[in-house]
Amino acid sequence: MQSRGIFQWNEYYPSEEAFREDIKREELYLLTTDKRVIGCIVISTLMDDIYKTIPWKVPTGLNFYIHRLAVHPDFQSQGYAQQMMSYAEKTAREGGALSVRLDTFSLNSRNQRFYEARGYQRNGEVYFPKQSDAPFYCYELDLR
Repeated sequence: MQSRGIFQWNEYYPSEEAFREDIKREELYLLTTDKRVIGCIVISTLMDDIYKTIPWKVPTGLNFYIHRLAVHPDFQSQGYAQQMMSYAEKTAREGGALSVRLDTFSLNSRNQRFYEARGYQRNGEVYFPKQSDAPFYCYELDLR
């Protein structure tokens, strides 16, 4: 991402501790082939406090949250992010979720187009001061 001028991930985020917690809560999913990690995604039902200020369109209840979606550079632009998001959305639907929520960096227009093409609607923004002075846009996919 940094080679594209996108500085949303740094020495503070994502941290090793965040991944350890994802594993502990059994929310980290890996996409692998031939014993090589292609990508990862966190699928959670835990709403971070920072999201409480967002004017979500779907009522807060059983909502799924996506974090740390990443595809190894060697495998990008091959549909793997789409595959992981489809899996996450299917998991949310089967789990009875009202919506899927996530955030993406405001300076990452590629990600914004990716989520908008999947039907996600922008609902607000949050700031992660240790990551950037620029906001992160919050998106939601209505599953009702």
